[in-house]
Amino acid sequence: MTLYKHFLKPAMDFVAAFTGLLLLSPILSVVWLSLTIANNGKPFFYQRRPGKGERIFTIIKFKTMNDKRDAAGQLLPDAKRLTAVGSFVRKTSLDELPQLLNVLKGDMSFIGPRPLLPEYLPLYNETQRKRHDVRPGITGWAQVNGRNAISWEQKFEYDVWYVEHQSFALDLQILFKTVKKVFKSEGIAQEGQVTAEAFKGID
Repeated sequence: MTLYKHFLKPAMDFVAAFTGLLLLSPILSVVWLSLTIANNGKPFFYQRRPGKGERIFTIIKFKTMNDKRDAAGQLLPDAKRLTAVGSFVRKTSLDELPQLLNVLKGDMSFIGPRPLLPEYLPLYNETQRKRHDVRPGITGWAQVNGRNAISWEQKFEYDVWYVEHQSFALDLQILFKTVKKVFKSEGIAQEGQVTAEAFKGID
């Protein structure tokens, strides 16, 4: 596992990300243009996230929500800011494709625990913190076992299990399950919500 984890997997990630960017460039271009129009010239979403060893990096995704605000200057609820094209991009998981650049840079892997928000770091217990022992992924064990439709506690259990059982065979299984779930649009959001509920810690 050490050979795969430290040498083979990073090399495979780099080659796959580079190839993916080349092959998917026509799709990326169409989505970029559509979101540029829908979001007033802002097709990308940037956010700081903790990666391996809790090192902070900037994740890049396609921007699926506009920046409309109410009379008080506050952002409207997510459901009201989700554009029509953004809804399609989110449903088909096309919003995740720019993260191929993060994989190419070495900030992320194709498979691993999803990178969450920096403000969650103090809320993890010692077991949950193990999710940062590996590079975060575009998809992961928690994503193919419920994605945003499961509880935070369940997500972290899946994340830690993955870290402790990482292998080529498991990554291949996750990859195939991810493709299946994308086509079925399963587990994209929690019931009644556009995005997942914020993590507030687990007693």
